Amino acid sequence: MKLIKTKIKDCYIIKLNKFNDQRGYFTRAFCKKIFKNKNINNNIFQINFSYSKKKGTLRGLHFQKKPFEEMKIVYCIRGSIYDVVLDLRDKSKTFKKYLGVKINSDDRTGIIIPKGCAHGFQTLKPDTEVVYFTTQYYNQLKETGINFLDTNLKIKLPLRVTNISHKDASLPNLIK
Repeated sequence: MKLIKTKIKDCYIIKLNKFNDQRGYFTRAFCKKIFKNKNINNNIFQINFSYSKKKGTLRGLHFQKKPFEEMKIVYCIRGSIYDVVLDLRDKSKTFKKYLGVKINSDDRTGIIIPKGCAHGFQTLKPDTEVVYFTTQYYNQLKETGINFLDTNLKIKLPLRVTNISHKDASLPNLIK
């Protein structure tokens, strides 16, 4: 497992090492030691799955308000996604900037979304599954988000949006 820095502080691309043999392969999705060496919070509280039927489905941009902020580790285990991290930390050099990364089940890369950032994705293939490791319990009262389609964000999605929940479509825009 290798953690690769991105332009957003504490956001890393995870490159997994595959150990192949005649049966297939084995890979480690999480290693407390490696995260600790990078000073990354590694107290996983929940593991969540998401399934999207349609290519072009949009989910997010979600986050939880203080004191329930969470770090997420995200892997696409079936299909492909365009994953987006939006930095909402007002003291960050990349405040209100986003990072977009393609993640798919073939190469088994992942991404670490730091606390204080919103997260979402667009599916690039039908029948896409995503798994999230989170460092906080889900709290419905502290859950919120930013509208993915806010033109001020200038997020360039790879596909036309084919499916978005009413909840996500109704999220507020980010105030300039």
